[in-house]
Amino acid sequence: MPLQPTGFPGLFVYEPVVHKDDRGYFFESYNANTFSEGGIDIKFVQDNQARSTYGVLRGLHYQLNPHAQTKLIRALEGRILDVVVDIRTGSPTYGKVFSIELSAENKLQLLVPQGFAHGYSVLSPTAEVLYKCDNFYHKASEGGIRFDDPALNIDWGIPHQDAVISAKDAVLPVLADCQHNFTFQP
Repeated sequence: MPLQPTGFPGLFVYEPVVHKDDRGYFFESYNANTFSEGGIDIKFVQDNQARSTYGVLRGLHYQLNPHAQTKLIRALEGRILDVVVDIRTGSPTYGKVFSIELSAENKLQLLVPQGFAHGYSVLSPTAEVLYKCDNFYHKASEGGIRFDDPALNIDWGIPHQDAVISAKDAVLPVLADCQHNFTFQP
């Protein structure tokens, strides 16, 4: 099955089947039937795409309920370290960090359910990232956690002095002080 469990309830790595020959390659980057066969029924409604240079660190972001988003993230170009934190109250992995390198080369994708804070750092000279969302962007529902929260101790794969952080992300609260309304549903 191309959906691999991560040890975090609802968080999966999607490894598509890649068909290669002398012309190049072909793969289904998303197929609703494949996900449904894995017990995941999601209706994606929005695609977001971002291009960034080395050292850019975006996150950790989420949207509050009822505007929370499930995301399917992949790198179209370059390499990123994709990072999530489970912030679902009552989850066995609450406050735990999961990270994975996503790249144009490995074609892996990360399916991030609602109730996780998400971010990534750019490891290559440039990276282009695409992520599908099951809910629309809703500015008033934005939330986030500081990338350098000492309680999370995230290794972003880049030297701290090379991190390029937005002004908005630089002032996000730590996990212990962030506002969220997620509850784990087994």
